[in-house]
Amino acid sequence: MSATPEEINPAPTETAAPAGPQPVYMVEFKGARKELYRDEYNLPIAVGGAVIVQVERGEDLGRVLQHLSPEDARIARVKPLPILRLATPTELGQEEQNRHDEFEARQVCRRMVEERGLEMKVVDAEWQFDRNKMTFYFTAEKRVDFRALVKDLAAVFKTRIELRQIGARDEARRVGGMGICGYEQCCTLFLKEFEPITTQMARDQSLSLNPAKISGNCGRLLCCLRYESGFYREATRRYPDIGLPWETAEGPGTIDGIRILREQMIVRLADGRETRVSLEEVRRRLRKKASWFE
Repeated sequence: MSATPEEINPAPTETAAPAGPQPVYMVEFKGARKELYRDEYNLPIAVGGAVIVQVERGEDLGRVLQHLSPEDARIARVKPLPILRLATPTELGQEEQNRHDEFEARQVCRRMVEERGLEMKVVDAEWQFDRNKMTFYFTAEKRVDFRALVKDLAAVFKTRIELRQIGARDEARRVGGMGICGYEQCCTLFLKEFEPITTQMARDQSLSLNPAKISGNCGRLLCCLRYESGFYREATRRYPDIGLPWETAEGPGTIDGIRILREQMIVRLADGRETRVSLEEVRRRLRKKASWFE
């Protein structure tokens, strides 16, 4: 007599749950989507391993990114649903088949959108692991009435359909790609949340405001402009403001710029020439000026 699926991979029971605080793991799904789940069944979970988690309508498969410390887990927003089990080789094969089928699903959805003249761009399609739901991600400049589209997609794929509108940064994260630095995009690789980026951050770093040089694949300002913004802002405070007059050994001039990494200040002279003043000289001059008022 052959064994049933339940006998091969039995479902966890309440008695399997250990006493005390339950470990919390960050699980990543397709498109860098991340959620926190509890290990209620004391599973041998390893970072990088594939796990099956319970979702609102069935099961999904993701990969474990990290184990949260008890303190982080205490204040984190954890999903009320558990990690059910470690993914088997058969389930990993099913996940690979889902990824393969998503390409065709995306093409079908794009064709339907074009036929209906809807002003939306279909970015990606994602099967839930158990195929109880398919999510289509799209971008649009304005609100789109896609109710008829959902019905037609449900008729084709015989499952629950969800259409989710995302922004330009989320699109870049899901699609992936290489940044102008030559490395994989930060949003795909490690960024958990998108934080505000401003052109002032580029100004603080003396970068060109040419959009082609300070924009990412999403068309928005580079996320990495924020990484060293605090350092540049603090370092700039050691220098006088740009536009103030400054006396040099070559004559009077006006402060025209700052080179933070070279620790130099650029002074433009009256005849149009430029001269550079070291940070040490700036400090010495400012200390001397301050002593006059003591």
